[in-house]
Amino acid sequence: MKGFAMLGIGKVGWIEKEKPQCGPLDALVKPIAISPCTSDIHTVWEGALGERRNMILGHEAVGEVAEVGALVKDFKPGDRVIVPAITPDWGSLEAQAGYSVHSGGMLAGWKFSNFKDGVFGEYFHVNEADANLALLPEGIDPAAAVMLSDMVPTGFHGVELAEVAFGDDVCVIGIGPVGLMAVAGAALRGAANLYAVGSRPVCAEAARAYGATEVINYRNGDIVEQILDRTHGKGVDRVIIAGGDVDTFAQAVKMLKPGGRIGNVNYLGEGDYIKIPRVEWGCGMGHKTIAGGLMYGGRLRMEKLAALLSTGRLDTSRLLTHRFQGFDKIEEALMLMKDKPRDLIKPVVLV
Repeated sequence: MKGFAMLGIGKVGWIEKEKPQCGPLDALVKPIAISPCTSDIHTVWEGALGERRNMILGHEAVGEVAEVGALVKDFKPGDRVIVPAITPDWGSLEAQAGYSVHSGGMLAGWKFSNFKDGVFGEYFHVNEADANLALLPEGIDPAAAVMLSDMVPTGFHGVELAEVAFGDDVCVIGIGPVGLMAVAGAALRGAANLYAVGSRPVCAEAARAYGATEVINYRNGDIVEQILDRTHGKGVDRVIIAGGDVDTFAQAVKMLKPGGRIGNVNYLGEGDYIKIPRVEWGCGMGHKTIAGGLMYGGRLRMEKLAALLSTGRLDTSRLLTHRFQGFDKIEEALMLMKDKPRDLIKPVVLV
C-alpha cells in the first residue's frame, strides 16, 4: 500500500509498505477524512520524538472499516468510524490506574505516528477496535468529525486539567485549533471572562464565535501586563496553555491568582527545561498548580464528543479553513500546517 511518511528528521515523502495485519481484537481502516497536525510538524522538522525512519504520519482520521478481527463484536466492514489519536491498551496496569494514555509507558497510548504507522496510508491498523473506535453518527460531516480525533479532546482536556468552573476568569494562551477548542470547552464549562491570546485575525474571529469575551494580541505588548490590566491586578483563576514554548509557563504563572490552576496541552517540541518564576509562584507556596497531560482517547470519549456535534452544542466546521479532495493532497495539506499562512486554522483532506 501507499503512505505519506517521515523518512527521517526534516524529510518526508511517499513510500510503499506492506498492508498491516489485523489481529483478533483489531481492525483495518481506510481513511475517509484525514487532517495533518502541528504535532506532525514537531515530529518531522524538530525531531521532537527523536529519529523516525519510514514511519507513516498522521493521527487524525474518520474512516471506513475494511477488516475486523475474529473477536471484534461491535464493528464490521463498511462501518464509518471516528478514530481517536490516542488508542490505549485498555488491559494495561496504567489503564487500570486511570492513566490509559500512558499504557505501556509515558505517552505510549499515542501510537499513530509516534512508534506505529499513522493514518496517512491507504489502510491503517487500530488496536482493540471495540474500545478504540466509535461509529460516526448519521448526518455528521466526516470533515467536521475528524476534529474529534485530536483537536476537540486535546482542547477540552486543557479545560479539564485547569478545572474550569462556573464563573471563573480564564485565559487561553494560543488559539490555533486546539486553543480554539479550549475556548469552546471553557465556555461550555461556564467561564465568565474568557481571554484568548493570539494574533491571527481568522483565529481571533473564531475565538469570539466560540465564546471568548476578549482577544489579547501579544503583538500589542506583554500578555501578562494586558491580563493584569483587565483584571485590575488580580489575574485569572485558570490558564490553559495551548501554544507557545517553554517560556510560556512563566507568563501563565504570573497571570494566575493564588489557588489557581494551569492546564497545559501544548506539545513542547524544543527546549530542555521549563522555568517557573520564584516570586510569582509564591516562593513555591502560592498554591498555583501546574497540570499537563495528553488527551484521553477511546470509544466512550469519542461517542460523548460526537454527541456534542449531533446536538449542536459544538460546531467544529469553523476550524476547517482549507479542504482538499484526494489522497494525493496530503503533502500539500501538511505543508500548510508547517508554513501556517494567516488564513489557516486547520486543513482537512477528503479521500
